[in-house]
Amino acid sequence: MNRSISAPTQMPDNFDKRDLAWYLDMAVQVLVFVSGISAIIIIVGIFVYITKEGIVFLVGPLDLIEFFTTPYWEPSDEDAPEYGILALIAGTASVTGLAMIVAIPFSLGSAIFIGEFTSGRTREILKVVIELLAAIPSVVWGFIGLTIMNPLIIDVFDVPVGLTVLNGGIILGLMAAPIMTSIAEDALKAVPDRYREAAEALGATRWQVIYKVVLPAAKNGLLGAILLGVGRGFGETMAVLMATGHAVNTPGSIFDPVRALTATIAAELGETAIGSDHYGALFTIGIFLFLITFVINLSADLIVRGIRRS
Repeated sequence: MNRSISAPTQMPDNFDKRDLAWYLDMAVQVLVFVSGISAIIIIVGIFVYITKEGIVFLVGPLDLIEFFTTPYWEPSDEDAPEYGILALIAGTASVTGLAMIVAIPFSLGSAIFIGEFTSGRTREILKVVIELLAAIPSVVWGFIGLTIMNPLIIDVFDVPVGLTVLNGGIILGLMAAPIMTSIAEDALKAVPDRYREAAEALGATRWQVIYKVVLPAAKNGLLGAILLGVGRGFGETMAVLMATGHAVNTPGSIFDPVRALTATIAAELGETAIGSDHYGALFTIGIFLFLITFVINLSADLIVRGIRRS
């Protein structure tokens, strides 16, 4: 008699638990979907906003040929304002290029050492240290360039000022190296162990395995890491603003001060009248930067996807 009473009372409890689990599962799915789609919505919203603010200048008084081919950036001239960003593009490209010269050897060397020569606790400690380096704020790196690298460059190279392409390139290279190292190490880790074992079975040394087997197999991932580093360099603002001298100048050497596109927006946007040509020109630079970084990151993503398919 007790069994006949307990059987019907147990079924509703089980049914309620299954119902609750189903609702919980659906709620988690909705949360994950909203979180994923929100990133796309935010990116599209940012692009729509900067396009809306810059479109009046872009389709109105802007001369695209003059905008991209002249080095004269004088928007505050009341008589004849000039909006040429060639010098700004040259400054950004020179600092980013030097940063990659600094960052690529360090990041690839670190990735090879962590992925191929360390194991266990040593590997985990080094990966944590690299992640901590990536977490240092850009304003701190800029402060290092302003207060440490500036007098050091003046003393070592006997130049009048140390806020130059060299300073910005070194600081930016140190900033980009940690994220490049992490991605490069993941690319090396993705190479199957059977490749290494087959090469060692044929009598290859450790360096021969790395140089002739592992690096060629991971080349797409390594190229993706480099492209992401380039994207980081193009998009950096505060460190470049503090370390490069912020002078509108087409650099002739690494000891010339320059001004970057991002630093120009950061320094001038707060002082411009909303709706003015100067305001529209700064947002047009923002559109240009957005497109450049989007292409770089998209290329890196396509390259990395190519590894997974191969």
